[in-house]
Amino acid sequence: MVHAFVLLKAEPAQIAALTSALTEVDGVAEVYSVAGDVDLIAIIRVPHHDDLAEVVTRHISSLPGIVETRTMIAFKAFSQHDLDAMWDLGAS
Repeated sequence: MVHAFVLLKAEPAQIAALTSALTEVDGVAEVYSVAGDVDLIAIIRVPHHDDLAEVVTRHISSLPGIVETRTMIAFKAFSQHDLDAMWDLGAS
């Protein structure tokens, strides 16, 4: 499974419509509106790298109102349990 984060800059008037449109794209697991340098972050989960290219370049980038996309591919996923164990120094 390939996990990726797509950071999206959008036309302000299109942000609300884009959140709905993005959730309809196969492979988009979650969409967040955020503050900062980007307007939206889409979490992508697909079986293969080729599927990721299809989702981002063919579907997401073609949505009206998208100004820019940046895709970050995750190397490894950690659960909260994994993170707690990683940072546990044995203190009780």
